[in-house]
Amino acid sequence: MNKFAKLLDRLAYEPGRNNKLRLIADYLRTTPDPERGFALAALTGALSFQHAKSGLIRTLIAERTDPVLFELSYDYVGDLSETVALMWPADPAKRPNAIPSLSDVIETLSTLGKAQLPSQLARWLDGLDETGRWALLKLVTGGLRIGVSARLAKTAAASLGGKEPNEVEILWPGLAPPFTELFAWLEGRADMPVSRDPAPFRPAMLAHAIEEADFAGLDPKDFSAEWKWDGIRVQAVAGNDENGEMVTRLYSRTGEDISKSFPDLAEALRMPGSIDGELLIVRDGHVQSFNVLQQRLNRKAVTPKLLQEFPAHLRAYDLLVDGTEDLRELPFADRRKRLQSFIEKLNNLRIDLSPLIPFDTWDELTAARANPSKAGTDSEAVEGVMLKRRDAVYVPGRPKGLWWKWKRDPLVVDAVLMYAQRGHGKRSSYYSDYTFGVWTNGEAGDQLVPVGKAYFGSTDEELQKIDRFVRNNTIERFGPVRVVTHDPDKGLVFEVAFEGLQRSTRHKSGLAMRFPRISRLRWDKPPREADRLEGLEKILTKIETGRSARPSLVGEG
Repeated sequence: MNKFAKLLDRLAYEPGRNNKLRLIADYLRTTPDPERGFALAALTGALSFQHAKSGLIRTLIAERTDPVLFELSYDYVGDLSETVALMWPADPAKRPNAIPSLSDVIETLSTLGKAQLPSQLARWLDGLDETGRWALLKLVTGGLRIGVSARLAKTAAASLGGKEPNEVEILWPGLAPPFTELFAWLEGRADMPVSRDPAPFRPAMLAHAIEEADFAGLDPKDFSAEWKWDGIRVQAVAGNDENGEMVTRLYSRTGEDISKSFPDLAEALRMPGSIDGELLIVRDGHVQSFNVLQQRLNRKAVTPKLLQEFPAHLRAYDLLVDGTEDLRELPFADRRKRLQSFIEKLNNLRIDLSPLIPFDTWDELTAARANPSKAGTDSEAVEGVMLKRRDAVYVPGRPKGLWWKWKRDPLVVDAVLMYAQRGHGKRSSYYSDYTFGVWTNGEAGDQLVPVGKAYFGSTDEELQKIDRFVRNNTIERFGPVRVVTHDPDKGLVFEVAFEGLQRSTRHKSGLAMRFPRISRLRWDKPPREADRLEGLEKILTKIETGRSARPSLVGEG
């Protein structure tokens, strides 16, 4: 347990991605099975313990310290595990001779009854030092928050055998902790594990943002175009298990199983296959805005009323698997034909085909992009246009030149939350004033620079979610200001709407937004996909030269 605690502690204070990779890879290389497998499971969020809740931790510390002092300390620190680890009354006389291993802790937590858990947890806390207590509580509560994404941990594991991260991603849904067969393959001691998952996730193909200069090297005859819908990218997968029973799952773009949140859509795919598409809300044949879709996102409980008022819909872009046949090596044009046939056979009103946009020249496509409603689609639900080479195979990641995204021209930007302060009046108990930034090139690589400050003016429920995020992800404090985690793989992205830009010496970016406001939350988007300062500079240049009243920022979608 101490070695794992040391790893978490070092990762929490290490800002560099490559150094995090090295730390994880070194740990996995030098730690035996099953200990390293359980550590990998913890880092990737593959563990959960039924009875280990934060309320139990609060009860334990309340029995041992002054409750008022704890609440004051918790408010100041902003992290439950860290607060309890520091405040736990250490008694050297209670420390056992043997510190529990990570494997012992996980196996015990997985089998221990609810009544026995408090006393066992207290014994562990008595026997560990501050760092060990902190790591234990992070593990128990399931929120490591150390700036390590599941993808990063899998990349570190893949490096043990010189494998590509996508190879591990493909196998991952069929594996289970402590991943002994995965490590045996990575270290050359066994063949690649055979996935027995009948409905696995397949790493998604992503697009590059297109710029004006890119069109000069592109021939419109080589591309198909379709609308870029303003929803959530998902993968709907169905397959037959060993007993011939149909298994259906709905995955987010990053591979998170979200089937329980969308049972109405997960049940709609009743043919073996894998569809890449956009999760939307459709009413009376019309696609609703993203704000409507948000009513279905991040819901732990899905009520019949919610299912009826906000019906989930899948607009299909691509077909990755037809039956048991993997289509990813086929050209997009061929996959599109197979997709059309698949959707027709499926014959389910919840799943339809994303229409192609007819065009022969870039000017024709530009006109369609500028006025989607004239082209017969729901304008408010369209972010822009997707361009896909007709001969493009389906490649995981973001290959250059195969897929492009061409967003419409509102003055909006995806920015990352950097700092937070308490609000005023009725919001004085919440962190509701935010400073956000965009990416730019720095001396040590990409870095965030502030471009504006705004408060969140939407529902109290959403405000409470942001407030919890700020408190749970505070990494530093300067008086009333909290510095919030804003790593490439960990943080909170806002879509910020604004009326204009101007030069400013007050911000490190050299720019300031006029009348910025947070238009929506992007819980689905990792910070690395937020927009860049260079895009804002282009907007400002257009404003200053008067070339466009509504300049475009082509950012990540």
